[in-house]
Amino acid sequence: MGGAVMVAIAASIGNLLQGWDNATIAGAVLYIKKEFNLQSEPLIEGLIVAMSLIGATVITTFSGAAADCVGRRPMLVASAVLYFVSGLVMLWAPSVYILLLARLIDGFGIGLAVTLVPLYISETAPTDIRGLLNTLPQFSGSGGMFLSYCMVFGMSLMPKPDWRLMLGVLSIPSLIYFGLTVFYLPESPRWLVSKGRMAEAKRVLQRLRGREDVSGEMALLVEGLGVGKDTRIEEYIIGPDDELADEGLAPDPEKIKLYGPEEGLSWVARPVRGQSALGSALADANLVASFADQTANPTNNSSVPSTSEFAGINGVLYYTPQILEQAGVGVLLSNLGLNASSASILISALTTLLMLPSIGIAMRLMDMSGRRFLLLATIPVLIVALLVLVVSNIVDVGDVAHAALSTASVIVYFCFFVMGFGPVPNILCAEIFPTTVRGVCIAICALAFWVGDIIVTYTLPVMLNVVGLAGVFGIYAVVCVLALAFVFVKVPETKGMPLEVITEFFSVGAKQAKEEEEEEEEVREG
Repeated sequence: MGGAVMVAIAASIGNLLQGWDNATIAGAVLYIKKEFNLQSEPLIEGLIVAMSLIGATVITTFSGAAADCVGRRPMLVASAVLYFVSGLVMLWAPSVYILLLARLIDGFGIGLAVTLVPLYISETAPTDIRGLLNTLPQFSGSGGMFLSYCMVFGMSLMPKPDWRLMLGVLSIPSLIYFGLTVFYLPESPRWLVSKGRMAEAKRVLQRLRGREDVSGEMALLVEGLGVGKDTRIEEYIIGPDDELADEGLAPDPEKIKLYGPEEGLSWVARPVRGQSALGSALADANLVASFADQTANPTNNSSVPSTSEFAGINGVLYYTPQILEQAGVGVLLSNLGLNASSASILISALTTLLMLPSIGIAMRLMDMSGRRFLLLATIPVLIVALLVLVVSNIVDVGDVAHAALSTASVIVYFCFFVMGFGPVPNILCAEIFPTTVRGVCIAICALAFWVGDIIVTYTLPVMLNVVGLAGVFGIYAVVCVLALAFVFVKVPETKGMPLEVITEFFSVGAKQAKEEEEEEEEVREG
């Protein structure tokens, strides 16, 4: 178990580098604008920030297929190399064009990390703490943002802040990540099983679980390769041996023994003949019907990443210093003798620091309350925070009150976003697809994520000039309302379920939905 935790921590450094880059460019762009005289060129400014997103989008289009072909680990190694190279080029960057090239290379590294780290952790983590470990990328990303903001704040106090040095420091942690991906991280055991490399998969599982006997989990991984073929969930009663005995069911030569992921845990599946007591219990619980309604089309849930992006998180994230500066946050820190730029960067650093305990709460609740619960509980808070930002920018409440309300609302927005909309979409997308095509499918989800990210980030400077802060936050609030309705209707709960069981439920739900459509078609034709 400890091995899986350490592997997840090491893999999530890729997201720490993404968070580091996000915060660095948010602070550095204040000085890039001055050097290249971009104050009247919001499109170029937006392109400098969005170029990494364009790179991430480009590489995401084939990263999933490549990960399914060559493995998850080589793609993480490539991500570390790209981070390192981009840092060196940004450190040099004599012109806007070279800077744009460096940001593009940086985006390649970000795209690989953001797409594959959640996938990798999902495939290596034990079922009972998979949600917790898959929240680590969010924690690492926010931690990277905090460290970067502290660095940028320190540099902003210098007589001549050097934005090239701010961006180039990325190469140092990239080297550490490269060493971990090459010498420490193992290949995903599920990917190894999908390629028939059973002996190697067994050794990796033994290392990850810290025990010799992993035959039960190996059997589950092999069984998962056949998901979606000809299985119907209602054909079998599944439960522990003693549970079936308690139901008074006689031994059946056709029963199938299923081995659970933990040592000594086994289940039995026997064919159903007529209506059984256990079958009635399942029917009463509406488990199958619920999943059939919510999981008939897994692509419904792949819409969650793009929905989260249109809630405005990365637009607010990249431009937090400028948003707070425009809101007059310098008034709050005027007694410290800080200029507006340094004050806004300091507030951004404190905001990301406050995000860390919020993510800690999400890590605790992810496997207890569940993914769906966290989304339904946090999105309403996002809506309220955005509406407060709208009102504070429309109504004249005074400089101090305006700055205080804006700062508090941005902090609340970030803290509750990282508890729900931040980690959950990536976790869901890494859980709901079969092993053999998981890389391709999560790449499609990531593509939706990056497209939404590019649109939000590139348009924000223009929107700020056209409709102002109030109009921007009003649009984001409307998107959050739509997202809340979507989650309530379409997103199922996946906590505590092995990946193979989740994908089988999706397969069964899709089959039942298709059968219902065929029956309705026959009724109409008849």
